[in-house]
Amino acid sequence: MKVILGMVMSVDGKTTRHNAPDIYHWSSKEDQKHFFSLVEKHDVIVMGRRTYEASRPVIRLTPGKLRLIMTRSPEEFKKEAVPGQLEFTAASPGEIISGLSQKGYSEILLAGGGEINTLFLKENLVNELYLTIEPKVFGLGNPLVAAEALDINLSLESVEKLNIEGTLLLKYSVAS
Repeated sequence: MKVILGMVMSVDGKTTRHNAPDIYHWSSKEDQKHFFSLVEKHDVIVMGRRTYEASRPVIRLTPGKLRLIMTRSPEEFKKEAVPGQLEFTAASPGEIISGLSQKGYSEILLAGGGEINTLFLKENLVNELYLTIEPKVFGLGNPLVAAEALDINLSLESVEKLNIEGTLLLKYSVAS
């Protein structure tokens, strides 16, 4: 199973602006176009509960596209669940990958946040990272990964300047 992590962050590594979870007020239209192209390309998008709650207004459920939300309390979301389109799970990353593989999926988009990104990275399940770096400094905000000890080597595959302001799209592969 190929796992692609896609995130936007400030130059100082923040994936949210201060305490505001909504990235759509500060990320560039070029990043949003890139991210939604990743969403369109993938049949499975995995994210955490807080990312889901922040993204809820822009999520459009469609048959054939599964959004899998990792939460410690999936039962709290029973009323929102739509089998095959919006599902909630307390499974570990490894269990998720195994279950999705058994269903015939071969690639997923991991859309974080930091805790979920860390869980997948700790289990060596991420193959590629698409990181959009916005030319902003926030000081406060959520990090790309949780504050845990990690030691993961990446290999830069490509760099693309997305706009005149200096938004950069970096593509990394995870070094084995």
